[in-house]
Amino acid sequence: MTDASTPALTDPAVLLAAYDDQLRGGSESATAPSSIDGPVIRVEYPSRGFVSYRSLEGLDGEELDALIARQRDYFAAKGQAVEWKTRGHDLPADLPDRLIAASFVPEDRETVVIGESAAIVAKLAGHQFDAGVTIRRTTEATDFDRIAAMESAVWGLDWSWLAGDLSSRVQADPDLIDVYVAEAGGEVVSAAWAVYKKGTDFTGLWGGSTLAEWRRKGIYTALVAIRAERAVERGYRYLQVDASDNSSPILQRLGFVAVTTTTPYVFTPEPARL
Repeated sequence: MTDASTPALTDPAVLLAAYDDQLRGGSESATAPSSIDGPVIRVEYPSRGFVSYRSLEGLDGEELDALIARQRDYFAAKGQAVEWKTRGHDLPADLPDRLIAASFVPEDRETVVIGESAAIVAKLAGHQFDAGVTIRRTTEATDFDRIAAMESAVWGLDWSWLAGDLSSRVQADPDLIDVYVAEAGGEVVSAAWAVYKKGTDFTGLWGGSTLAEWRRKGIYTALVAIRAERAVERGYRYLQVDASDNSSPILQRLGFVAVTTTTPYVFTPEPARL
């Protein structure tokens, strides 16, 4: 890992190269089962399958279509949906069209932003948030259940799987994840976690969802700040976020740099007939 005292880089091309070199083509998970099919890695998360890759260079036409179909059919045989995660700068340019032709459906596009941990800490020094909120790090399964319930309320979907996912990550290697919960009056109002990519310069920032009545009170930024401080403490130079359209402007104001976009394409098999 690079020493956090090294001068910050803000050149999007340099940051994108580091992102491609260090974060792509790995297993994506220290806990979920994974397997390899040519250039892609299949990861079997509890919520749905996941397809990742470093590069599809040299693949096109029927060969690429066959690769896509194999991933779709692999997870369909398990009765599981699968996400194929694309990036805006990837080739071939017609990959999204080929995924759609294979019955994958695009979800919301996000912006990949990267920030230098020490610079973010300096930027957010003294940041204030609602006095009625406390933030703490947790490894407790009961807290993970409460976080999952909060996420379910925010998104109007069943996020109960998240509790098991966080628990399995902590149990597998607690040094690779820090989970933070924000509370007010005994209620979980927001939560976020940092995932440390061992052997790289990167910490991935995930979560940050906040109950509607607690937004615009500085909680999201406070969670960024506390995870940035922890990343510096642990020697991780960069913070990386797949940011929604709501989060991306906030993060870029804090010093994060947009380097590319990412769009999940999801195939959901039809329910088995009784």
